[in-house]
Amino acid sequence: MTGQTIILSTPRQRQLAHGLIERAPLGVVVTIKEASRTPDQNARMWAMLSDISRAKPEGRVWPTEVWKAGFMSMLEHEYLWQPGLDGGMSFPAGFRSSRLNKAQMADLITCIQEYGDRHGVTWSDSSGNCTEKDQA
Repeated sequence: MTGQTIILSTPRQRQLAHGLIERAPLGVVVTIKEASRTPDQNARMWAMLSDISRAKPEGRVWPTEVWKAGFMSMLEHEYLWQPGLDGGMSFPAGFRSSRLNKAQMADLITCIQEYGDRHGVTWSDSSGNCTEKDQA
């Protein structure tokens, strides 16, 4: 059996999922999870991180990836410290926004927005606000 993905947005899709489960052989793995972040949310996050990186709030000269790690940490998303290579300094790993669902990504965008607003960041989006589409 090859992999199957079904978005449960109608009764017909739910019925299809039930049928696939009924026909699946023993040992098949079924995963049910919330929908992942949207491409629009991802693009919005990176644009906002770029705006913050250019603004250098609190004198922090960080690349966008470091800002993302900082905001993910603020929201207590899991990360692990890894031992450094060849005896070097340890480093954090696991700041993967690709694993966030839509609601978690909306929270991250809100966190970035609030921080940037508080520190006078000029947003490249002229509205300066996240749209409903960004949040959903």
